[in-house]
Amino acid sequence: MKIETIRNLDLKGKRVLLRVDFNVPLDKFGRIVDDTRIREALPTIKYLEDQGARIILVSHFGRPKGKVDEKLRMEPIGRYLSRLINHDVLISREPIGEKLRDRIRYMEFGDIMLLENIRFYPKEEKNDPNFAKELAGLAEIYINDAFGTAHRAHASTDGVAHFLPSYAGFLMEKEIKYLSEILEKPQRPFFCILGGAKISTKLGVIENLIKRVDKLILGGALVHTILAAKGIKIGKSLVEKDLISEAKRLLKYEDDSKLILPKDGLVSKDSKGKQAARVSDFSDIKPDEAIFDIGPQTIAYYKELILQAKLIVWNGPMGLFEVPAFDNGTYKIARAIASTSAKTIVGGGETLEVTKKLGLQKKYSFVSTGGGAMLEFLEGKKLPGIAVLQ
Repeated sequence: MKIETIRNLDLKGKRVLLRVDFNVPLDKFGRIVDDTRIREALPTIKYLEDQGARIILVSHFGRPKGKVDEKLRMEPIGRYLSRLINHDVLISREPIGEKLRDRIRYMEFGDIMLLENIRFYPKEEKNDPNFAKELAGLAEIYINDAFGTAHRAHASTDGVAHFLPSYAGFLMEKEIKYLSEILEKPQRPFFCILGGAKISTKLGVIENLIKRVDKLILGGALVHTILAAKGIKIGKSLVEKDLISEAKRLLKYEDDSKLILPKDGLVSKDSKGKQAARVSDFSDIKPDEAIFDIGPQTIAYYKELILQAKLIVWNGPMGLFEVPAFDNGTYKIARAIASTSAKTIVGGGETLEVTKKLGLQKKYSFVSTGGGAMLEFLEGKKLPGIAVLQ
C-alpha cells in the first residue's frame, strides 16, 4: 500500500496539524499506566520539531460523548508529554476559534501546542465539514499519525484531510507496513491467535483471515458462541445468541484443523474469582457455572502450536485476565508468543495492557497501537483515516 509520508517536505516554520492517539489508560488516581501510544508518536513529533515546524497536536481521550468532562481534559497528557520530551508543551482549552488562531500565530519554530480533547465536540464524531474546515484553518499541513483511530471517519481523522495537503506520520507508516505484509506476503506457517469477549467484534477478521492463515487459534469468551453452535451446554457463559448461526459456518474449518478451539477451560460460579474454579473439558458444565479462562490442556496445546509458527499475530486475551484467578491462560500464551523465534505482531488495548504488565513489549517484533483499527485492517476493510491519505 503506497502512502505519502513527511520525509521530503519543507516543514520549516510551517503550521502542522498532527493527529495523534493519546487515548491512554489511567489508574483510579488519574495516573497514566501505559504510555505506549504517547511514546510511539515521539519520532514524528521530534522530526517535526527538528525541522522547525510549529506543531499543533490534536487527540481524543476517553469517551466524553460530545460533552466537556473535567476528568478527560488533555492538560495532564500535555504535562506528561512535556516531561517525556524535555520541552514545554503549550496547552489550549479549545480546538478551534479566533483566540486559538492568534496564539498559533505567535508560536515559534519548533513549538508544540496540544489542543483540547477533540471529542468534547459532537461535530468531531459526526465528521461535520464546517468543523473540519475550521480545524484545518489552524494549519498549512495535516499529518495523521493516529493509526488507532484510522478506522473512524471523524473530522480530525478524515474531514480535515479534504482541506489541507495531507500525509502519514512515521507511526502510521510503520503500522501500515507491518500489517500490509501480513495480508500480502506472510511468512509460513502463519498463525493468528484471537481472543476477547465478543465474537461480534472479531467475526469479520476471522472470516477474512481463516482463508489466509495456516491456523486460526481462538480463546476468550468469543469461543463460547462457537461452542454453543456445536451444541455444547456452557452454563451461564457469555454467548451472543444472534450470532450462533454465523458461528456454525466456521465449524467446517475445524474439520481440517485450520480453526483451533480450546480443549478445556476454567469454570466457576463466580466471575470475581472468590469461589474455587475447576477445570472442565466442556462436557459437564453446570447451569450456574461459566467459562472464564482456557484450561491447562489447552495452554499446553497452544504453546506446542506456537513453536511451529514463523509468523504469529495476536489480538485479545484468552480469558477474564483482569481477575487474578483467571489470568493464567492469557499470561502463559503471552509469554509463549514472546519466547518464540517467529515474527510476532500483537495489538489491541487489552493485549497491550497484558504485554505492559508482563514487561514483554520489546520481546515482540511489532506492537500495534491499534485495536479496532488493526482488526478492521486485517479484515480487509478500507480505513477512512488511511484512504484519505492515499
